[in-house]
Amino acid sequence: MVSALVMSLPPPLLAATAPAAVNAELDFTAMSFALLGGLALFLLGMETLSKALRHLAGDRLRAVLARLTVNRVAGVLTGASVTALIQSSSATTVLVVGFVSAGLLSLPQSVGIIFGAEIGTTITAQILAFKITHYALPMITVGLALALIFKREIPHQGGRGLVGLGLIFYGMSLMSDAMAPLRHHAPFLEMMAQVETPIVGIALSAGFTALIQSSSATTGIVLSLAGQGLITLPAGIALLFGANIGTCITALLASIGRSREAVRAATVHILFNTLGVLIWTGVIGIDAMAALVGWVSPHSDGLSASAMLAADTPRQLANAHTLFNLLNTLAFLPFVAQFAYLARKLVPEAELAPTPQTTACVDRRLASLDESLLERPGQAIVAARNVIVDAIGQRVLRMYDEVLPALIHADPNALHIVAEMDHQIDLAYRSVVDYLGRLSVRKPLSHAHKRRIAALLEIARQLESIGDIIETNLVHLGERHIRDGDRFSVFAHEHILLSHKEVGETLNNCLTALMECDAACAHEVVQSKPHIQSLLSTATRQQTRQLAHGIGTPRTYALEMDVYEQFTRIYYHAKRIAKTLQGVGRELTQPWRSGRMGGVASSPLVAPLAAPLAPHGGSRRPRR
Repeated sequence: MVSALVMSLPPPLLAATAPAAVNAELDFTAMSFALLGGLALFLLGMETLSKALRHLAGDRLRAVLARLTVNRVAGVLTGASVTALIQSSSATTVLVVGFVSAGLLSLPQSVGIIFGAEIGTTITAQILAFKITHYALPMITVGLALALIFKREIPHQGGRGLVGLGLIFYGMSLMSDAMAPLRHHAPFLEMMAQVETPIVGIALSAGFTALIQSSSATTGIVLSLAGQGLITLPAGIALLFGANIGTCITALLASIGRSREAVRAATVHILFNTLGVLIWTGVIGIDAMAALVGWVSPHSDGLSASAMLAADTPRQLANAHTLFNLLNTLAFLPFVAQFAYLARKLVPEAELAPTPQTTACVDRRLASLDESLLERPGQAIVAARNVIVDAIGQRVLRMYDEVLPALIHADPNALHIVAEMDHQIDLAYRSVVDYLGRLSVRKPLSHAHKRRIAALLEIARQLESIGDIIETNLVHLGERHIRDGDRFSVFAHEHILLSHKEVGETLNNCLTALMECDAACAHEVVQSKPHIQSLLSTATRQQTRQLAHGIGTPRTYALEMDVYEQFTRIYYHAKRIAKTLQGVGRELTQPWRSGRMGGVASSPLVAPLAAPLAPHGGSRRPRR
């Protein structure tokens, strides 16, 4: 932002800004490189500090976003705390977008966290307002020594964090020194006077922040300008307002290619900052904010006007940044539901072509397989399990439910719809396998994680096989049934319906066991083997006896036997799923029940994931 202004000035004018002794040495290239070098060190320091703090917090920090969002106030406090800890509202917002995309947070839950993140990020400005740049190099020295000497996590990462903090202040010092010669340069001051116009300042700052994707960097430059007395308080406030708008680009970019809910979460971020800026600029006025900040901030006495401007303005701007986000949050907090509603209106569901093939290609449920979660194995496993149950398991159940009526009533359209569902299942299956495959090689995994991944892959394979049985065999039988004009006998009709119901219950119990960590359901599926075998054997024996007595035709008999055979195969696949669940015990669902794997809490995660399997009509049947 300032570099562009500096480089736009002709060298003679820049030379005129410095004392005669240094005129020959000072040119726009040197000033620009000094400014950009300081900015680079500042950004490097922010990244180093943020990474160190995130390593110290570990996976539990990510779980806090889900654990402490029981209401809107808790969400705000959570967002503010996490952002203050990791020193990056963009990182918090991107994390929230990822959680919403994976179905781990609802849109209303995310609104409060995003509001709080805007408060938490003001801690950066408050820290930068302290004039402790002369401690920057000692911080870097001590921090580097700690990082090199200690290998234990806390002192090692603490040293890295101290290095990052030192780089931040050293970068600030370089930027401030680079701009010092401009304090008495009339052309530059005239250009900066244009920033006094709020629209110009907001637009300039928003564009610059969007370009570098760091509102903290923009804040650092603004405070450096203020520390040199180059901008007034109202101009600085306008620049900070623009930084709040420009920082929204990070979350918006993070939402590309994700679910519509994730895009809506990013939209909430834009709405919060844009509406806040519009209200303070167009309704209340920047001068009112400046007056409020001047009233609550301390003043330096015994200084000249220019010296007082340089001494007091940085702290006043830091306070303005805090007040802007704090007051906006208090004003908007009662309207969390309205923000979520407006985001849904601005980002409606994508209109899909009515064909099942198109639905398969753009299935929003597959957006839960969030790429960013691959760095957090526990949550990636949750997302994969969610897709297996929702996009594969429930579709298999729907295929299973709909294929028999289509077969009995010889409905070719219904059979075609069932067959197309298998294409959707195949797409989801390939996506899950690819996702878990990439997870398994992403980084070293614990033995428990490997067992969970293997179990999910096996469960997905068995469900996909059931879908293939329905599509390849039962649908084919239905087509042959229509072509030949055969009809089930009354006796066979009753037994087929009963067998279909019993086998369907075992399949349903498998999904319930997976979703609810219900060992009894898995055990029930395995133990139902004698009952299922007896049921199907009795049906086939009686069908054979009926044919021997001249009831029915050989062709009808063959059709009915084929149906029973496919039911038997489906049951055995369901039993393999149940045995797989028994093999991993409670491990597969332990992470979101106990919060131990990745620290994921129970209630916010279980609610969206378990909802599809809520009891319906007294049974364990998932809702469709």
